[in-house]
Amino acid sequence: EQWKDFFEGRFDEDVFTPVRRIKKNPAVEWPSVTMNAAMDDFQVMALQQYGTVSQRICDPEMSLAVGVRCNYGSSILPSLFGAEMFYMDDKLNTLPTSRPLSGGMESIKKLIDKGVPDIYGGLGGKVFAMAEVFKEINSRYPRINEYVPVFHPDVQGPMDVCEVLWGSGLFLDICDHPDTVKAFLELITETYIAFMREWHSFFPSQGEYSVHWSMIHKGRIMLRDDSATNFSPQMYEDFIKPYDQAILDEFGGGAVHFCGRGSHFIEAMSEMDGLFAVQVSQPHLNDMETIYRHTVDKGIMIIGSGRQAVDEAKAEGREFHGRVQCFL
Repeated sequence: EQWKDFFEGRFDEDVFTPVRRIKKNPAVEWPSVTMNAAMDDFQVMALQQYGTVSQRICDPEMSLAVGVRCNYGSSILPSLFGAEMFYMDDKLNTLPTSRPLSGGMESIKKLIDKGVPDIYGGLGGKVFAMAEVFKEINSRYPRINEYVPVFHPDVQGPMDVCEVLWGSGLFLDICDHPDTVKAFLELITETYIAFMREWHSFFPSQGEYSVHWSMIHKGRIMLRDDSATNFSPQMYEDFIKPYDQAILDEFGGGAVHFCGRGSHFIEAMSEMDGLFAVQVSQPHLNDMETIYRHTVDKGIMIIGSGRQAVDEAKAEGREFHGRVQCFL
């Protein structure tokens, strides 16, 4: 309810910091499991995800939204197109990534000719099988079903998927062969929409708000535009914005996250219909005044902001209009 008040303008302070009013220690000791183990076992994945929920509820320094997901990392969509997975050592305890396709642009052209891949291929089958596990848990535990949403898996954004599959050759080919890049982005966008339609058949929207990571935002989608940080504002307009917009249109809007510096494209991003919030994970790499001018000054929320960036801006007299959220 605090988050909804924040988004609906019923919040009367400059910076929103959600506070969990009731905290309770767990009655069981949760096992420690590695990311790699969870990737290979649905029950271990469930332990990993619900253990995180338990930690968030009881930690007095955290007031994070709770939710669970099919935690297979950023390579879900690349895997549908045949990307080779790369798993880290257990001691690093981090999610896997994937290698670019071999064969360069010729491999990309073959994928374009084939059309939308099997959404149950690659990691897709695991994602939807894990969704069935979460549904079964929800059916057995009504309070989990009511209070712990299952949020959508990490399907990134069209350009992020394109870069991962294409490899570094993309940065020349996007200039030399722009039509091929756009054709591939169209295919990725179609695949994204098909995948998320199937996802919503397992977990239909429960209203106009969604949990993602430790936050709540308006809309149904959290897009990732990390790769956008590598491109000029004009390239953002041509190769990223139209495909993000198609996804926001399809799913009733949402939020966008990016790592790195996005000050140069934030104005164009802010013009998208259905963009309700932006999550800037590295404010120290950005001109935050530019970010604020094209988000909070235009009615777009900033969520998950770092406390230091907020405090520095406030000290300089920056008004947030009650549209910035950060944690304790």
